[in-house]
Amino acid sequence: MPRTASASPALTEPDPQRWKALIFIAIAQLMVVLDATVVNIALPHAQLDLHISDANRQWVITAYSLAFGGLLLFGGRISDLWGRKRAFIIGLVGFAAASALGGAAVNEGMLLGARALQGVFGALLAPAALSLLAVTFTEAKERAQAFGIFGAIAGAGGAVGLILGGALTEYANWRWALFVNIFFAVVAAVGALLFINEREGERNRNRLDIPGVLLATTGLVSLVYGFTKASTPGDGWGAPITIGMFVASAVLLAAFVLVESKVKAPLLPLRVITNRNRGGVYLSLGLAVIGMFGLFLFLTYYLQQVKGYSPLMTGVAFLPMIAGMITGSTQIGARLMNRVPARLLMGPGFLVAATGMLILTQLKVDSSYPALLLPGFLLLGLGMGTAFMPAMSLATYKVQAKDAGVASAMINTSQQIGGSIGTALLSTIAVNATTSFLQSHHGNRALLAEAQVHGYAMAIWFAVGILVVSALIAFTLVTAGRDAVAPPAGGVGEEIGEDSIPVIIH
Repeated sequence: MPRTASASPALTEPDPQRWKALIFIAIAQLMVVLDATVVNIALPHAQLDLHISDANRQWVITAYSLAFGGLLLFGGRISDLWGRKRAFIIGLVGFAAASALGGAAVNEGMLLGARALQGVFGALLAPAALSLLAVTFTEAKERAQAFGIFGAIAGAGGAVGLILGGALTEYANWRWALFVNIFFAVVAAVGALLFINEREGERNRNRLDIPGVLLATTGLVSLVYGFTKASTPGDGWGAPITIGMFVASAVLLAAFVLVESKVKAPLLPLRVITNRNRGGVYLSLGLAVIGMFGLFLFLTYYLQQVKGYSPLMTGVAFLPMIAGMITGSTQIGARLMNRVPARLLMGPGFLVAATGMLILTQLKVDSSYPALLLPGFLLLGLGMGTAFMPAMSLATYKVQAKDAGVASAMINTSQQIGGSIGTALLSTIAVNATTSFLQSHHGNRALLAEAQVHGYAMAIWFAVGILVVSALIAFTLVTAGRDAVAPPAGGVGEEIGEDSIPVIIH
């Protein structure tokens, strides 16, 4: 008889410090998630202070996303090998040091190097945090509550970053958008030392798959860089560098899959992604994030450039979305996770979010915040919060405890790649729609604001379609029942059951 997670003796006794541990795991996750948007708000001031050219300013964002997205799988496996608590603390200390370096930057090179270093340690920290959560909470009801809180933070962190970045930039200095990470990291590291416990038997004792690390890292970096160049003025989708990066990524990632099917101790065991539930989550959530990232970008520009909001007020305008996410994740997702199958939370959640997006397609230059933006934000947050919670839990559904780190890295990778695709794809759609609008009005610059808003609305229409596809994937591939909150199995071998998709490599 196949052994199930519930039969694992190592997981029968809950950790008495688990709820205290959750606080510090959540603080670390918040720091990683908000770092992307907190720097966005501060970027114009940093650019002016350090004399960064317009052509190079994107690298303040790209340096982080390239390192983070490219090294996530490596970081996830390192946490399995070294131990998740150790990886978690090293990630926190390294992230704090990199943030201090960036905040103290005296020139462009120093800031870009610090951002890349943040990405390196973030790639170690993020999967360690999620996998610690996965192996710490072993009782179904408590696990649902824990993932509800974690999912709310993961979903709302970007909007929190907008508020914090706006406040720090407006009332302090852009450097504090980086220095603030030191506070988060120190608190989380001290809490981890005191309250986070890890069972020794859950560590992976295999050797590191070096060819897999090299192929996965270079393949993912090429993919993220390709999408970055696609959205860069002067390059675009048809540029040789963009096409070259996409071709290189396809070749490298195909070689990675081939290597992983052959080696004895793979970086990413293919069983992690061929399980239809986990695969469905990685795909549907990655697609949903495409829409979310684009929305943050467009509405930040809309509120500041068109409506004239200050950086702080722009962040405050996103508060209803945060409230919706927290409500959806902790009050709907967490309460229903033990009662209904995961697809009946994820699918409807994405559809509710799509409805919120649909409202925002009616954006106009003179749109009212209470009449249009507020209901759109509330529905978007409520839907995404409801969907995020079971998605985070399913990231480690029925995976071996020794693979929890790399399985957790996959959910972060899907979000990171989704964010890169969203920024490139939706920015291209918005720019093309804006250009077409101006051309149809004979280049009348007096209509520039109207043209920009038209471009944003067209891009949001595509985001609506993407969220509907996310819902269809969740309804189709995610078949897990109420056992979706079960902890990772503690055994050495995972049974290949009916919910697995076979992969044959010739």
